[in-house]
Amino acid sequence: MKTSVQAGVAGLLACGTLLTVVLVTRDGDDNHTGVTYSTTSKGPYVALGDSYTAGPGITDPTGTPAGCDRSAGNYPALVAAELGLKGAKFRDVSCSGATTSDLTASQHTDNGTNPPQLRALSSDTRLVTIGIGGNDIGFSSMIKRCVAMGALYRLTGSGKYFTEDAPCAREADSDSGSAADAVEKKIATAGNRLTRILTEVKRRSPEARVYVVSYPALLPTDSADCGRGMSLAPGDVTYLREKEQQLNTALRQRASEAGVGYVDTYTPSTDHNACTAKATRWIEPLAPENPAAPVHPNARGERGMADAVLRAVKSAL
Repeated sequence: MKTSVQAGVAGLLACGTLLTVVLVTRDGDDNHTGVTYSTTSKGPYVALGDSYTAGPGITDPTGTPAGCDRSAGNYPALVAAELGLKGAKFRDVSCSGATTSDLTASQHTDNGTNPPQLRALSSDTRLVTIGIGGNDIGFSSMIKRCVAMGALYRLTGSGKYFTEDAPCAREADSDSGSAADAVEKKIATAGNRLTRILTEVKRRSPEARVYVVSYPALLPTDSADCGRGMSLAPGDVTYLREKEQQLNTALRQRASEAGVGYVDTYTPSTDHNACTAKATRWIEPLAPENPAAPVHPNARGERGMADAVLRAVKSAL
């Protein structure tokens, strides 16, 4: 008698989709999905996204253009390896610095031009992951500004932070009238662009399973627990954490409205943020101690993100 998983797999194969599944146990490795995948001969996997997808600094750049700084150890490469996809069966066109606009237009980097990422899609594509949005709202610039403000505040102030200290958020409020409103408007704009992109992805690759991949947790839930690693005042840790969560919420909502999958990488990474220990963190602080770009996933983080994608693919069965 077939199990429910076996029946689901049989149904998927009958429809010509991508995956077959074999359940296995991996002793001593709780970070992986417990599932191995093999592929039919049907179609490729295309990865779209920004630097959190590309994985800069983890390994030497691979693919073209070199300016995209893709790592051979990023989550798309790890997902492709688990799925047994090689050569033309896997295309990673993610690029560091990409915004939603770079999915439909060429992106010029310091070392070469990345064609519009959506150009990699075709009617043969069977799996698509998209990790985008952070650069649309200027999140990297926000973090750098808040770190600089935090360091200056600590040097010129009492030498320590208090729980309510938020010099970066306070300055942004005074400059723009409402920093929260300004960021929320950018998030809404990015969400509108993502909706249009998802419509185009489905038009170009109507038989593909599509997943929007969220951003992992950059900062801790305890706002006072990050001063040494990131030089952020506690109130600014809260401010930045809330902005990231708002962005992820928008990504989830837009994915749901478009009828595509959403991969939550935030929840499994909460205790592996940039302010945790070198041996356990997924995100490096401003001065990386593991190979990675500042405030970006390291190899452990990309592995965790890959596992989250694989769990989402499995759950669809």
